[in-house]
Amino acid sequence: MKKSVRQAKIEQLINQYTITTQDDLMQRLKDNDITATQATISRDIREMQIVKAADGNGSLRYTIFKAGNKSEELRLYDTIYEVVTNITQVEFMNIVRTLPSDGNLLAAIIDDLNLPEVAGTLAGHDTIFIVSPNENVAKQFNDKIVSHVNPDLYLGN
Repeated sequence: MKKSVRQAKIEQLINQYTITTQDDLMQRLKDNDITATQATISRDIREMQIVKAADGNGSLRYTIFKAGNKSEELRLYDTIYEVVTNITQVEFMNIVRTLPSDGNLLAAIIDDLNLPEVAGTLAGHDTIFIVSPNENVAKQFNDKIVSHVNPDLYLGN
């Protein structure tokens, strides 16, 4: 099977059903006569920028990260406003706290932008470690995030 056909089917399934695990996705593909290994599914998830995000009910599900019509940077600022509750700079790193289940989504957006202020990210359920090249650059990135947070959510200084 061609990768493009499989990935198109994956996108259709993720948009049509609530899929929460790779096993769920593999089963849905199998139900549609598409056989793929776990390694292939994992690679597709990475290539297609599929992340877990909370749906309207607060349940985690796979979703395809797309900026839509917004510029990527505007998407970053909107997401910061919607999910960031705190940011702390520790030398050349920033530790960003988000609402539950939003850490991976925000990190995916930051990673996609390939910002010069970001050497790398490590994301969890509600925390992201953002490594910058040096302390001054980390401060600049910290200021950028703080300038876009929602004051009603922000627990920072």
